[in-house]
Amino acid sequence: MNLLIAIVLGGMFGVGVFQVLRRNVIRSAIGLMLMGNAVNLLLIHCGAYDGVIAPYTTMAEATPELQVADPLPQALVLTAIVIGLGGFAFVLGMVVVLTSRYRTGDTAELNELKH
Repeated sequence: MNLLIAIVLGGMFGVGVFQVLRRNVIRSAIGLMLMGNAVNLLLIHCGAYDGVIAPYTTMAEATPELQVADPLPQALVLTAIVIGLGGFAFVLGMVVVLTSRYRTGDTAELNELKH
């Protein structure tokens, strides 16, 4: 199962890199978000197997023989999701300005940005 998840997350990150390298700015923005989600899923997957029960339940006091999962990866990924969403909103705002001002989404046709 771990190999399958590693292959899927590697493929997801690879598709994100492929989309970032495209000429279309909208696809580049989607690829950036896809890469961020792949990294977040990897962090959740790596931190998920430290314990048997979630750290925020009251089941930990009832069964002390079960190991409680580490809450740090969950907190880090939640923070990364919020920051990534803010960055993605900024990138989408820039895409809207670029496409409305220059009437194209192709980065090869945006020659006025070089000056």
